[in-house]
Amino acid sequence: MRISIVTVGTRMPAWVNQGVDEYSKRLPRELNLEWKEVPLAARGKNANANQLKEKEGEQILKAVPAGDRVIALDVRGQTLATDELAQTLADWQMSGDNYSLLIGGPDGLSAACLQRAQRRWSLSALTLPHPLVRILLAEQLYRAWTITVNHPYHRE
Repeated sequence: MRISIVTVGTRMPAWVNQGVDEYSKRLPRELNLEWKEVPLAARGKNANANQLKEKEGEQILKAVPAGDRVIALDVRGQTLATDELAQTLADWQMSGDNYSLLIGGPDGLSAACLQRAQRRWSLSALTLPHPLVRILLAEQLYRAWTITVNHPYHRE
């Protein structure tokens, strides 16, 4: 199974790339994380947030592989406890489908991205910086996988 993580922003600090790489490489080949970055729309003094979000949304949707099931990361989405995420991940693996998880830019995801998604998932009710979301997402996917294989990384 492949999970594509399509995210806005192309130049992350080294600590972000290191964190994402660390958790991504811990996953088995059968659970491949593929990171796809799309450029942040140019912001200016008179920039319209909705237009920027729509422009980024077009780029995000172009980066989603055909046939993927789409999950939008959205603060208004469903929250999952770690054990629920582990069960969800196990279900995804059993489905035989590939998935794309969408991370929007500073203004969030476009209406088109939200409509394309089969599900909306919230990592937290807190507003999180987008670089940190990448690491948090990679870690939680790794943690969920460890639960599904009874690995001692996750302790209750």
